[in-house]
Amino acid sequence: MRHLRLAAETCRFLPPARVTDAAATLTLQMLVFEPLLRWTDGGRVVPALFSHWEIDDGGRRWTFHIREGARFHDGVAVEAEHVLATVEGILGSVDMFGMKWSYSRYLRDARITAPTRGSVRVENPEPFADILDVFAEFVLVRADASGAPVLGTGPYRVESFVAERSAELRRVADTPGPERITVLAIPGHEARIAALVAGEADVGMQLEREAENDAEAALEWGRGLNGLSVMHYLNCFEGAFASPEARLAINLAVDRRAILDGLLHGLGVLSSTVVSPLHLGGQCAGLSPLPYDPDGAKRLFDAAGVSGPLTLRTPLTLPERAKEVTEAVAEALGRCGVATRIEVQADRPDYAREVGRKLIGDVAIFDSSPRSTFRVLDDKISSANRAVWWQGYHDEEVQRLIGVANRTVGDEARDAAYAAVLRRLHANPPWLYLWHPVETFAARPGAGRFSLEGTGVLRIEG
Repeated sequence: MRHLRLAAETCRFLPPARVTDAAATLTLQMLVFEPLLRWTDGGRVVPALFSHWEIDDGGRRWTFHIREGARFHDGVAVEAEHVLATVEGILGSVDMFGMKWSYSRYLRDARITAPTRGSVRVENPEPFADILDVFAEFVLVRADASGAPVLGTGPYRVESFVAERSAELRRVADTPGPERITVLAIPGHEARIAALVAGEADVGMQLEREAENDAEAALEWGRGLNGLSVMHYLNCFEGAFASPEARLAINLAVDRRAILDGLLHGLGVLSSTVVSPLHLGGQCAGLSPLPYDPDGAKRLFDAAGVSGPLTLRTPLTLPERAKEVTEAVAEALGRCGVATRIEVQADRPDYAREVGRKLIGDVAIFDSSPRSTFRVLDDKISSANRAVWWQGYHDEEVQRLIGVANRTVGDEARDAAYAAVLRRLHANPPWLYLWHPVETFAARPGAGRFSLEGTGVLRIEG
């Protein structure tokens, strides 16, 4: 197909210093820009704009080399100074909730320099193999003459762009794919399906449900596991869930499969630990979800002296059906003899800020989006860091295993080291584990070949 029309939730380009986990924005970014390194669905990273690297001093010094001949779409050669400017901008920026990114903490002791025009060096006092995870989330972006952040080094060049309406892209690389792509912002999955059925779009992403009528059934549907973790934070500082027995009990009390099937058309894979099977250590850990065992849960709650009432907090959106999922959890707790009350926060950004300030009641639904196992543990689990999303969880063995993993260099060794942490977090959970979503897309017959990455990015394969 020479011209492909892609229907997405949004159509926007972010400033160079912004990092995102929004699937629609990431899909557009990956067409126009390149990350410094690229994720695989095993949680490892492979070359992208950085073509290769050397590791010295036991993992304390990393030298990354920019791909030979790499140029922005306006012809400017990519040099180390562009990478350093991007890194510096991200380290000084804040997220969509106005909260400072954690990257500045990861790199607080690192010295980042450019030994040559084509290389970037990272030196750290301790071994730092997790720099690979960090650089896999950084995308190289430059603004054009008008100030729009649309200049990249990826396979497609931006020819025109109207924010939150459309972007016109033309292929400039010798890679498979259509000559032209039009990205259309069509909010609402039902509207995107309607555009496909009407022939106004060729492929649509984030559709959230399978075909329900003959017109939709004529489309070609696809699925992909997303590495996002939907879960409930547990208040481990005080109250019921300061008790490991109570944290295990709530995981046994909830029939997560029934909730997933009843509210989300079964589109998900039940969680076994704090990250998905797509993350580093996820497959190696070899875990199965904790079983539904309400009788065992009641015995544990009784032994821990938990009867409630517990406060369950929820927003209305993000994660999907958040309020209904929380209500189902409350019902499950009630069947175990634990009373609850639900608090609803309608303002989603305020809800996130409250979670960051540890205002979660006893239980609060949330999600965990980083593709990096290192980041999830560093931001949300480690009691040594006590970072913004940490909710009071502490386990000496978890801390020891995190320390080992953080100092480990080499793909196989890192995979095994992080798997050991994940197994311990399965046995002593910090959260109520729920599921990892399965995303769906659909295309008109003959539109091309597509797949979904673990980040939710729609990959156009031909």
